[in-house]
Amino acid sequence: MTAPALASLPSLGRSLSILYADDVPQLRNFMRLLLTRAGHRLEAVPDGVAALDLVGGSPDSFDLIITDHHMPRLTGLELVTNVRKLPYHGKIVVFSSSLLPTVAEDYRLLGVDLILPKPMFPSTLLLMMEQLFRVAHALPPRNVVTAEK
Repeated sequence: MTAPALASLPSLGRSLSILYADDVPQLRNFMRLLLTRAGHRLEAVPDGVAALDLVGGSPDSFDLIITDHHMPRLTGLELVTNVRKLPYHGKIVVFSSSLLPTVAEDYRLLGVDLILPKPMFPSTLLLMMEQLFRVAHALPPRNVVTAEK
């Protein structure tokens, strides 16, 4: 992504601390590049176990958790289930290539803030994040929004 392309991307106007869990190294590297260039701090981990270790050790360290669903050792659904048992007060976004309707409903029942499909244009992801954090004060906690392909 070039500097002029980055200048046209949506901005929150503040830096977020983001935890990104995905077992695909290329996606972790891409998200690291995208989100750090957009001014955010990112911790990228290869699975739900590593994510749970980080958030469990310091639940208030992250404004946002972005998780894939299909991961080894601990799926995104298992990660979210365990995070909901913690005093974590940030947002949670599920970013997955495919979810069965019953699994999407399980995420909704856990109160995830967004369910986003892969692949997605980088600008769309940043726009969704901007909307999520700009309207956070106007909406009740754990409002669920689903973006369809």
